[in-house]
Formats: sequence, C-alpha cells, structure tokens
Amino acid sequence: MIFSHFVSDDSSSEEETTVDLAKQRPLLRSVFDPLQLFNQANKWISLAMEPNEQQDARRYFFSKSGIPGVVMCVDGTHIKIIAPVDDYNQHCNRKGYYSLNAMIICDHLIKIRYVNAKFGAVNHDSHIWNVSGMDNFSETKHRRGETAFKILGDAGYPSKSWLITPKRNPALNTPEAAFNKNHAFGRKIVERTSGLLKNRFRCLLGARQLHYTPVKVTQITNVCCILHNMCIAYGMEEPNSDE
Repeated sequence: MIFSHFVSDDSSSEEETTVDLAKQRPLLRSVFDPLQLFNQANKWISLAMEPNEQQDARRYFFSKSGIPGVVMCVDGTHIKIIAPVDDYNQHCNRKGYYSLNAMIICDHLIKIRYVNAKFGAVNHDSHIWNVSGMDNFSETKHRRGETAFKILGDAGYPSKSWLITPKRNPALNTPEAAFNKNHAFGRKIVERTSGLLKNRFRCLLGARQLHYTPVKVTQITNVCCILHNMCIAYGMEEPNSDE
C-alpha cells in the first residue's frame, strides 16, 4: 500500500497501490508530518481500556487460555541493526547479530498497547519489564482492586499476580502441564502481532537490517507501531506474507 512504501524496503505492484485513498489519507498525512504523528502517539498507543474493551479482552483470553482476568499479552521481539559505534557489546544478541529487544504489549484485537524499544539485545525480557514502569503500573492497578487486569507473558518474565507466566518444569500429564499448554494458546496473539507489524513494515524484519543508530531505530520502531494501530483503526487489509 502507498503509505507503507515510506517505511518499508519492499516494492508493491500498481494493483496493490490502488486502494481506498479516503482511508489512507489520514495515514499519509501522518507519514509526511512526523511531528504530528509523534504528538498523537498517546492517542494511538495507550494502556487505557474502556470497561467494554476490558470485558471483550477477558472473554477472548479466557476462551483461548482458560485463565480469568487477562486483558493483554507481552513479549519481546528483536529489531536487527548494524553494529552501533557506542555500547556495541550491549546490542549483540545470542544469535550473533546486533539488535534491539523491543517489548510489545498487545490486546485481543492485535492492537499494540505499549512498546519499549530502547534497550539493546543483551537486556533480558524481565529486566525490560521491571525498568519500563509496567510492573509499577500493573501493581498500582491491583492495589486499587483492579485484579482482573492481568497480562500474559512467557517464562522470560517474572511471575506476579498481575503477570501470568507458565509453570516451571511441569511433569507430563499434570494440571501444570495442561495450564502451560493453554497459556501458550493465549499467548499466540502477541506473536501474531509482532509478525504482522514486521510484515507491514518490512524494515523491521530479521532478514533486513536498519542502518541507523539505536536511538533512531527506537524512533522508527515506535512510528511503525503507531502506524500499525492506525491500520487497524482505518480497516486496512493485512498484507500477504511471502517471507
């Protein structure tokens, strides 16, 4: 589509670009005016949920995982970059390439509710969670009695009343093993969200490599997340994955 050409290194056919321009116009304005887009970041990416949104999210996650009170899901995804001049040792991941470890939180509609792409690859998911402010945010909600505002995370995250992670080393054919299987089903949506984000904005794909400083890559990732949510809001079709 037209707007994604500016944040993607993938080409599109003429037929693919002949889409509803009325839908794309707000997106195009934001692409050509980055300041306007950044000024609207809190509008497009927010942890705030209306009561009906929370209810729909809890129903969705319960249907997938059987875990009550879940409204969102968290995971880390790596954004490949060139070796930075400064602190390059903070950005080399265990697979041997340089990247940022971006923490993404999504809801049941694959909408990104929070993104933190400031940290290099050597930072563990649990560390990013703890220093991002998300733990304090979630704990505050629970202290106020909002205990049905839980987030699913994989084993890389700390287990909390508000952050539901898999059981450690469960034996086969036990309730703990069944819990982990259902937990994984509920968590698939954040993997889909990250995959869709990178498929829409292919500069973020692992097969690519962003030739910018980590600070600039953080900004690019944030903009792509905003545009991802705008795509959802304006009913843009999901791109076909050919990678």
